[in-house]
Amino acid sequence: MADNVGVDLRVDIVNSDDIVAARQAGHQLARDLGFSLTDVTMIATAISEIARNITSYAGRGEVRVSVQDREGRKALVVRAEDDGPGIANVERAMEDGFSTGRGLGMGLPGARRLMDRLIVESTPGRGTNVEMWKWIPPDE
Repeated sequence: MADNVGVDLRVDIVNSDDIVAARQAGHQLARDLGFSLTDVTMIATAISEIARNITSYAGRGEVRVSVQDREGRKALVVRAEDDGPGIANVERAMEDGFSTGRGLGMGLPGARRLMDRLIVESTPGRGTNVEMWKWIPPDE
């Protein structure tokens, strides 16, 4: 397995095709890093959720998938950024079932359950940054 540090895949998110492209980028990198099929699926699903939030609420943004150090360990890191309306109450947005749109409210809480960490920074009127990661499995 290559160590893949320095890999930085960027996908502009404007429409549903871009959600698929971001999901595929994360899926492929996770496979390359030696994640189990279950973890690969969870990572790809979490990427879909946060990318869908971009198209639903902000209209456009980007998703970056990379390998970085987090808390002293290597991790597959996903960062989603947009300049949309922002989230007025991040704590409430992290509650299961809460949705300001027509969705099921699975986006952020669902992504948080699928990944090892999820951090949301948002300013109303200025946009949202979501960073989430999953620890890279140790070499066998």
